[in-house]
Amino acid sequence: MIEPAPPPAKPRWLTRGKLDRLEQVLILILWGWLVYRVELSDNPLAPLLLISETTVMVFVLLRRPTEDISIRPLDWFLATTATGLPMLISPDSSALPGLALLGVALVLGGNLFQFWAKLSLRRSFGIAPANRGIKIGGPYRFVRHPMYAGYLFAHIGILLLLPSWLNLAIYTLSWWAQIYRLQAEERLLLEDPDYQAFAERVRWRLVPGLF
Repeated sequence: MIEPAPPPAKPRWLTRGKLDRLEQVLILILWGWLVYRVELSDNPLAPLLLISETTVMVFVLLRRPTEDISIRPLDWFLATTATGLPMLISPDSSALPGLALLGVALVLGGNLFQFWAKLSLRRSFGIAPANRGIKIGGPYRFVRHPMYAGYLFAHIGILLLLPSWLNLAIYTLSWWAQIYRLQAEERLLLEDPDYQAFAERVRWRLVPGLF
């Protein structure tokens, strides 16, 4: 009987700690480029783009390191796509007529909710799927991924304020990756009995009644 070949060994340099640092550098570069483009834009609503993306950058830099992080290439691709693409949004479009107020309300409300989630996570925040501790308080009483829920409403608001086919394509691809990223996170977290109990108590992952 022929035994199956062992899986290829991962490079010695590819440690979880180095992946963690590489992720931080990438987010900082993308955030800096977004700030530069917003500064060049004549659109007075463009700075609203910086609210959620700046909190992403700050919390990524301050987070607690972990060794319990996925090293699957697909998980990293999804996480990078979901987090990095929104930083490529064009700030030069004009708001849809009559919808600017709604757009601002969605951006501010969504960002307040995701910021509440980040404050609950504190230094447990991260980009790639990882277990940095199970959080069950604050907005986690309503959905299992309140930070992503906040992003969703904020991004809808940004589309109303900065509508373009390019921005629609960016958010569509970002949220395609975000959903798969969320599922990858749950695969990792569900290995923890504490998260299993939490998932039984909080049914909805992103939007109550829908998903």
